[in-house]
Amino acid sequence: MALRESFAGPERPRPEEKASRRRLIFRVEQPFGRGFSIGDVVVMIGLAVLIYVGARLALRAPEMVEGPTISLSPRMLPYYALRSIGRMAAAYTLSLFFTLVYGRLAAYNRRAERVLMPLLDVLQSVPILSFLPVVLLSLSAILPERTAAELASIVLIFTSQVWNMTFAWYQSLTTIPVELREASAIFRFNGWLRFKVLELPFAAISLLWNSMMSWAGGWFFLMAAEIFTVGQRDFRLPGLGAYLQEAASQGDTRAILWGIGAMVLVIVALDQLVWRPLLAWADRFKLETVEGENPPKSWFYDLLQNSRLLEQVSEKVWQPLNERVDTWLIRRAGAPEGTKGKGNPPYLLYAAGLIVGLGMAYGGFRTALMLLSVPASQWGEIGLGVLATLLRVSTSLLIALAWTIPVGVAIGTNPRAANYLQPIVQVAASIPATALFPVFLLLIIGLPGGLNIAAVVLMLTGTQWYLLFNIIAGASAIPQDLKYTSALIGLSRWKRWQTLILPSLFPYIITGAITASGGAWNASIVAEHVEFGGQTLFTVGIGALIARATATGDYPLLLAATLTMVLAVILINRTLWRRLYRLAEERYRME
Repeated sequence: MALRESFAGPERPRPEEKASRRRLIFRVEQPFGRGFSIGDVVVMIGLAVLIYVGARLALRAPEMVEGPTISLSPRMLPYYALRSIGRMAAAYTLSLFFTLVYGRLAAYNRRAERVLMPLLDVLQSVPILSFLPVVLLSLSAILPERTAAELASIVLIFTSQVWNMTFAWYQSLTTIPVELREASAIFRFNGWLRFKVLELPFAAISLLWNSMMSWAGGWFFLMAAEIFTVGQRDFRLPGLGAYLQEAASQGDTRAILWGIGAMVLVIVALDQLVWRPLLAWADRFKLETVEGENPPKSWFYDLLQNSRLLEQVSEKVWQPLNERVDTWLIRRAGAPEGTKGKGNPPYLLYAAGLIVGLGMAYGGFRTALMLLSVPASQWGEIGLGVLATLLRVSTSLLIALAWTIPVGVAIGTNPRAANYLQPIVQVAASIPATALFPVFLLLIIGLPGGLNIAAVVLMLTGTQWYLLFNIIAGASAIPQDLKYTSALIGLSRWKRWQTLILPSLFPYIITGAITASGGAWNASIVAEHVEFGGQTLFTVGIGALIARATATGDYPLLLAATLTMVLAVILINRTLWRRLYRLAEERYRME
């Protein structure tokens, strides 16, 4: 059964099981490939060209940008909270639209899948915050400064939310049971009905949980965008992040507490009024023959269900509107493809691809010229910066593992502890580390090596929750019969950890560590170079180099440092995390 190596020793699989497993693993990993491929090189060249174009536009950015006046009056907090939520909502709407279109195209077109899924795999490995300076400065060169800052924040949040949502949607579409597909074909569903009646309900729970993760992660990047400054250019945005930074810069403890309290209140309100009602509603879409013992509940969802006013609105407004939309879309949506087709593109698509290829070739040539202008001394600084940031990332991961494994196991295996600790952990995890970073800096900056400690603290607060929630999920998934078996044969506490708990947690630890590692690299951009209290503080690291190059307008250094960080993250993912993930999948999975 599960974890058979731990209890019964290695077991040789039967030939039919071995063949079945080989086919399953090949199907899952085929879109992503092994190691580096030509597609990865093309994507890297495309990223380099985009950074080069952004750097060229950034040369035209205004030399000085006046920032907004951030009031520390508590009366302004509702306004700042609404501004922050509005940016998050705009980015999430864009992410959801991209997810539904991109994932469906990849799932139902074999030719598109071979391009889109490797592209997605590389893009989700890119440290997003490294592109914030380029995007913001390039937009400010062609748009008003405030508009550029708002658009840059939405783009940054979008790129932090969209990847795991797209993967979840794609995975759901490719794992719809055959009998459900056959039923949709028997009822002659066209594209719209297939999407509305089959695909979206089947993927609802997975898409909702990943939306919650994306929304929580988006707070981190929103706060980074709201407090962003480059030299004399103040791109701060009115919001909760700017409020907390201003309060910390002025040393106003009362305002800091007001800001933290407002943020916690917003997070709890969104959880109670949005996410929990959606979870309770989506539970109806579970594929099960018997109702679960503990279905998700929401007091607000129950309140809405009992509302007579909403019932009248549904009958007289929503249902007629829904029928009209269905009728209009049924007439215009084509029949869905039963299987992935070859998707022969028209000649116009080939022509567009040729034009894009020529543009990338020219852009790649110009990018290479800019990289050649970087002196050898700066390349040495980049190499040293990568090693320094890698050391901080590794330190934060080790500290996170040291406490998340025992705490996660305690919560996941002890229902009584989970009832008290899990709500606290959920609220703490939703508070973005970038919002509290000015507070940490205020407390730590006077200590020896203060900024180095603060940088590790920011990385830690941004990464530990990914690990903790994955470990809680892994501990909760340990079968009860294995726990009884370990107790029956009299295993000691250490032996039980060695043969049952740690092997069971290994896949979840690796999954959490991959996400946590990416978050730590992202955090280095705002952790290693800080504008605080009217002075600039920085330490050795690749994130500090990117921030410094942006502040001084050294765009060849910015291009070189950003590409080096991207390449370092992708190399670590391909050479370390992917191998560990494959090991976890082949050796320690539950069966």
